[in-house]
Amino acid sequence: MKPGDIVLIRFPQADLKAGKLRPALVLAIAPGAHADLLLAMITSRVYQATPDFDEIISPSDVDYATTGLKVRSVVRLARIATVASSAINARLGSVSANRLRKIRNRLSDWLKN
Repeated sequence: MKPGDIVLIRFPQADLKAGKLRPALVLAIAPGAHADLLLAMITSRVYQATPDFDEIISPSDVDYATTGLKVRSVVRLARIATVASSAINARLGSVSANRLRKIRNRLSDWLKN
């Protein structure tokens, strides 16, 4: 796994109950011996996107074909989790380096404020 990969995982719910299998974007890999992954949830419920914060990935986007997503989707930046790489079920694809940089900058700006 590497940052920018889209993976399939049983993403934890906010109440820590078991989540359903869904795609997630690898934002970063934690330093140290464990190499846990920082993930952002991806959903096809685009209407849930927070304008000027979440990232919508559309079939018309240049990097859509490499994502492995089947429909227009949204990367939910407020729905992040750190998980062990062993929790990943599969790698679906990846986003472009430019898109990953934009997402990371948006997340970083939010955390700074």
